[in-house]
Amino acid sequence: MNALRTDRYDWRVFDSDGNRYRAYSGAEFWQVLDLDTHHTANNAYSSSPFLSSRRCAAAALCQRQSRPCVRLRAALLEFVVAVYAAVTFDASNASQLEVNLPWIASAGISFHIGMDGLSLLLVLLTTFLVPLILLASFRHNYKNESAFYALVLFMQTGLIGVFTSLDAFLFYFFWEVALIPIYFLAGIWGGERRVAVTFKFFLYTIIGSLFMLAGFVYLYYQTGPAANGLAAHSSDLQAFYNLSLTTAEQSWLFWLIFIAFAVKMPIFPFHTWQPDTYTEAPAPATMLLSGIMLKMGIYGCLRWLLPITPLGVSQWGWLIMILAVIGIIYGAIIAIRQRDMKRLIAYSSLSHVGLMAAGVFSLTQMGLQGAVVQMLAHGVNVVGMFFIADVIQRRTNTRLIPELGGLTQTTPLLSVSFLVVLLATVALPLTSGFVGEFLLLAGVFQYNNWLGAVAGVTIILGAVYLLRMFQRVMLGPATSFTAAFRDLNGAELAVLVPLIVMIFWIGLFPNTFLQMSEPSVIRILSLMQR
Repeated sequence: MNALRTDRYDWRVFDSDGNRYRAYSGAEFWQVLDLDTHHTANNAYSSSPFLSSRRCAAAALCQRQSRPCVRLRAALLEFVVAVYAAVTFDASNASQLEVNLPWIASAGISFHIGMDGLSLLLVLLTTFLVPLILLASFRHNYKNESAFYALVLFMQTGLIGVFTSLDAFLFYFFWEVALIPIYFLAGIWGGERRVAVTFKFFLYTIIGSLFMLAGFVYLYYQTGPAANGLAAHSSDLQAFYNLSLTTAEQSWLFWLIFIAFAVKMPIFPFHTWQPDTYTEAPAPATMLLSGIMLKMGIYGCLRWLLPITPLGVSQWGWLIMILAVIGIIYGAIIAIRQRDMKRLIAYSSLSHVGLMAAGVFSLTQMGLQGAVVQMLAHGVNVVGMFFIADVIQRRTNTRLIPELGGLTQTTPLLSVSFLVVLLATVALPLTSGFVGEFLLLAGVFQYNNWLGAVAGVTIILGAVYLLRMFQRVMLGPATSFTAAFRDLNGAELAVLVPLIVMIFWIGLFPNTFLQMSEPSVIRILSLMQR
C-alpha cells in the first residue's frame, strides 16, 4: 500500500500498480496504517477462536470498490472458523481451544479464553447472524458507512470475547467492549429520539456493569495465589468456582452480579430501556441487540452467577422466578396493544426472555437445556422478524400496522417467509421455537406448577398478538402505502433463506444442539451442588 499526501488533512491511497483506492482523512489513514502493521506483527493470533477487532475494522475501511464484499468476507471468515471449531469439538471435554496467556501477570489476570459446548453454541449463533445482519444492511445508505460497519464487526469481537472468556476481568473487558459499538450505532444512526434513548440505555448498562465489577473485585480478593505464583490473587474463573463463600456473602454478591445480567437480558423491571432502544436504533443495531446481545445476560447467569453464588441463587431464586413470570405476561399484554411493528416485536422479545430467565432459575436440567436452545431459536427468529419489519418499512415508509394491509396479493415470497418466521416465534411444533419453549415450560413446571401454568399463557398471548399482526399487515385490502409493494429480491432472500433453514433444523434436529450443551449444563448443576 502506497500513500500520497495531497494536503494537510487528506491522504490518497494507491495499490502497487498505482490504482487509487480512496481518499482518507488524516485520522482514518493513520488508523488503517496502524491496523495493517499491527496485524502483520501479530499474525500468530489469526487462528484464535475470534479474529482481531482491528483486523475487522481494517477490512471495513479498505477498498471502496468492494466494501460490501470485504465486510462480508471478514464476517464469513469468522463463521468458517466457528464451524471448524464445531466440527472438531469433543462435547465430552469441559473446555477446548483454550488460550491462556499472562495479561497482567503481577495481578494474576490472564488472557484466558476457551470454549465448552455452551460457549460454542453462542459463538456459532454470533458468527452465523452477523454476516446476515451485514447483508441485510447493504440496502441502506448510511452516512460514514465505513465507521458503521467497522463498529458492527468490532461489536462482534466483543460478543465472542464475552462468550469465550475464562477470566473475570477479561470477561468484564469484553462486556464493555460489546457495549461501546452499540452505543455509537444507536446514538449516531438511530431515529429522531436517538440521543435520549441511547443515553438511557448506556446509563442502565454501565451502572449494572459497575455493580458486576464490584462483585468481581470482591471475589478476586478472596482467592488464593495465582497459578503462575507471581500474584497473591487470581481472577481465573476456576479460582472463583473454588471459593468457599458464606451464605451472607453469596446473598449480596448474587445481587451485585445479577443486576448487570438482568439489565442486559432484560427482565422486568430492568427492561424500560429496551422498547425505545429497539425502536430508535437502526435495523442492524436492533438485530444485534435482540438477536445476540441480550444472550449475554442469560449466558452470564449460566457461566458466572449460578456456579459462583449457588446459596444466593437458592435464597433469591424464588423472587427472580416471580419477576420473570411477570415479565412474560407483561411483555405479551403490552405487545397486544402496539401499533408499531418494531415495538410489538420488542415487547414480544421481552416476553420470551422472561421465559428463558425462568428456565434458568428453575435450576432443573430441562430448564437450563431449554434456555440454551431457546437462545439459539430466539436469536434466529427475532432477527428474521426485525428484518421483515425493516423490509416493509423501506418499501412503504411506515411501520404502523393500521396503515398496512393486502401484501399477500403481490408478495408470495414475503408472505411465506413472514409466516414461517412468525410461526417459529409462536413456537409451532417442528419449528425452532417449539423445542426451547417446551423444555423451558417443563422446567418451570418442575419448579412450581402454578408458575408453570401462568408462564404457559405466553404461548396463547403470543399467538394472539403475532397472528393478529400478520392478519392486519399481510391480509385484507391494500392501502395507499402498500399498493405498489414489490416482493423480496435476491439479496433479501439471501438473508431469509438461511434463517428459515435454521428454523427447521433446530425444530427437526434439536439433538444437534442439545447434545453439545448437555455436558456443560450438567457441570453447572454439579457445581451448584458442591
